Amino acid sequence: MTEPDAHEYVSSAESELAKERTFGGYGLDVERDIRCIDLNGIGKRQAEIDDEIWAAATDIGFFQVTGHGIPQQQIDEAFGLAEAFFDLSAETKGQWPLRSGTNSGWEFRSQQRPSTGTLDQKESYQVTTSRMDRLGLWPSDDELAGFRATMEAFERANWVLAMRLLETFARKLGLVDDFFTQRHDPRSPEYQSTLRLLHYLPMRAADLDDSIWRAGAHTDYDCLTLLHQRPGQHGLQLCPGADAAQRHDPDAPLGWTSVDPTLGTITCNIGDMLMRWSDDQLPSTLHRVRMPQADEYQGPRYSMAFFAQADCDAIIHGPSGCYAPITAAEYLQQRIAANFAG
Repeated sequence: MTEPDAHEYVSSAESELAKERTFGGYGLDVERDIRCIDLNGIGKRQAEIDDEIWAAATDIGFFQVTGHGIPQQQIDEAFGLAEAFFDLSAETKGQWPLRSGTNSGWEFRSQQRPSTGTLDQKESYQVTTSRMDRLGLWPSDDELAGFRATMEAFERANWVLAMRLLETFARKLGLVDDFFTQRHDPRSPEYQSTLRLLHYLPMRAADLDDSIWRAGAHTDYDCLTLLHQRPGQHGLQLCPGADAAQRHDPDAPLGWTSVDPTLGTITCNIGDMLMRWSDDQLPSTLHRVRMPQADEYQGPRYSMAFFAQADCDAIIHGPSGCYAPITAAEYLQQRIAANFAG
């Protein structure tokens, strides 16, 4: 098999960007079945649950889970401290900046999606546990009591759930159960899975404008995303990639489906990394966070996302060999570099 050169990697990423640039319009509201899967009794119902997850994931790349094992009290505590973090002054948060190439730290309105060409109306704080101490990115207990311990425990709880779900995909792809777990190792210095705390800015009715977005349309770069939302704080929408790809007219509006936040439910979606690793059997799905409408809640919106990203040295190569091997670090760098170039 011939190895692709750097130009081929960049060309692939630029191709993705070219598609994303056609996804920025408001589009149409479309009803779709976002399946919710109960993970309770997973030991006795493993085959049944595997089938349900696989069917939902291969259909639209999004699904929700209940019975996931993360206590609501732990989720609420993490949300409370995330809100307290974002309430700190910009000067204080600026002590822990998001540094290029690290995917760790705090940023404010710094992400511009190719789909919109405007800055996302949000701020975020990324926790990549293998890098936080080295980069000095943890607030002290004097600055925010209990923050580090709470977020480390919450990150690990999400990792456990993500690995349970990735075991399903490993089995369905004909791999050993712990194939992905071995390649998302929190003990490794190559670990790059990330917990991202998100604060979408409050909006007045006068600010509501079709040209700006809380988060423009995009796909995630990772293997699997777990998203925690707060009830009453709407805005997340999805559009299956197949629907976008099958448009005959690139100017035709896309159909978007709202994914409403429900207490005790975690929303899951496939990322680009797993789509490649599965030789495109598992689709990575477009999603966005729209601005609130005039008759909706317009206050701040908070969410928390765990991105299961394979360790830097993991080799992404699907069972059928549709794509050339590439390390997870190279893959992420190519996608991020292409976005900045765009």
